Amino acid sequence: MNILILGSGGREHALAWKIAASPLTTKLYCAPGNAGIAQEAECVALDLADHAAVIAFCKASKIDFVVVGPEGPLCAGIVDDLEAAGIKAFGPSKWAARLEGSKGFTKDLCKANRIPTAAYERFKGADAARQYVRKQGAPIVVKADGLAAGKGVVVAGTVAEAEAAIDMMFDGGLGQPAWEIVIEDCMVGEEASFFALCDGDTAIPLASAQDHKRVGDGDTGPNTGGMGAYTPAPIMTPDMNKRVMDEIIFPTVNALKKAGAPFKGVLFAGLMITKDGPQLIEYNVRFGDPETQVIMLRLMSDLLPALIASRDGQLKSFDLRLYPDAALTVVMAAKGYPGSYNKGTVIEGLEDAAQVERVEIFHAGTRRDGDHIVANGGRVLNVCARGNSVAQAQQRAYAAVDKIKWPDGFCRRDIGWQAIARERK
Repeated sequence: MNILILGSGGREHALAWKIAASPLTTKLYCAPGNAGIAQEAECVALDLADHAAVIAFCKASKIDFVVVGPEGPLCAGIVDDLEAAGIKAFGPSKWAARLEGSKGFTKDLCKANRIPTAAYERFKGADAARQYVRKQGAPIVVKADGLAAGKGVVVAGTVAEAEAAIDMMFDGGLGQPAWEIVIEDCMVGEEASFFALCDGDTAIPLASAQDHKRVGDGDTGPNTGGMGAYTPAPIMTPDMNKRVMDEIIFPTVNALKKAGAPFKGVLFAGLMITKDGPQLIEYNVRFGDPETQVIMLRLMSDLLPALIASRDGQLKSFDLRLYPDAALTVVMAAKGYPGSYNKGTVIEGLEDAAQVERVEIFHAGTRRDGDHIVANGGRVLNVCARGNSVAQAQQRAYAAVDKIKWPDGFCRRDIGWQAIARERK
């Protein structure tokens, strides 16, 4: 089969690495890709917002199956347009992608189907939102309704912080003024990420993970797109996994099927594991980043047939197998991230780093400049490792990090600390 992956980050490099290994893959393309993905696939300069250009390339290159990585094209209806052109694609329809594209839509769906989540209200104006915050008190969570590249959520510790977040979102602080915000109770517990493949009718669990959103050691500093992750999440016991499927995933799949917009693709549930059990924080409708990087390391099964079965409605007879190992990734970012940072800085030592036992390096924001690999984004590299424990995976990942020569980059040095503390107990 000729396969096209859409995207250019570490998630897409991990997917390309896994799909390239499938015996079903004849030729693999990625648009637009990056310097690391170019080792696995032929990179193509396509604008993912130009659906007609993507379709034209698929027809010219006889593409059999398209795997969509980022949320933007999904929420813009790329899968609908590909399918209408007779091209099979992995991912939800534009309607079903509202699970990520509109936080208000998802909260209403949860409320209507008794899916556990935090109490909330929706607001289209700042005055009513501020009054609600003053009445409820803090801590409280303020969310912009639409896509915001992981920056549209503020966990406010005080009423003043919440009011500032409301003003920032309605005043265009996220790039454009929010048309609506969601304000919800602040849940207490431990966060986890949970992934399930869905075919419109049923769903099967894939894996759990935990990521590190804060930029600094000890979970300090501003939120980012993710500074590292590990899998499996220790808090996700077999019983907890079953509860998530029964109480959250299955009711969601059933609700969308009933609404006439069956969900096909991967459901990424951001969870808070509270004293009362799992609660949904939010949904993403694509593979997570950097969680995908560690999940692909643990996935024993061929990924491609599972993605095709999701699209074709054939998951009921599927069983995915994972290695029992732990896997961990450390994100190396450009100095200054998540604020302003420089591009074009040279990265060396990648070949030496990749020689560390059970290490894979997935590129997130790189490009080739002559004989050099240079940084081309904020989050630049994912240094990943497998081990018999999270502690061993961490040791291997940082051993590889220390072989990379990139004075203009940095990373957290404590990825996996929560799981390792559990292991030591």
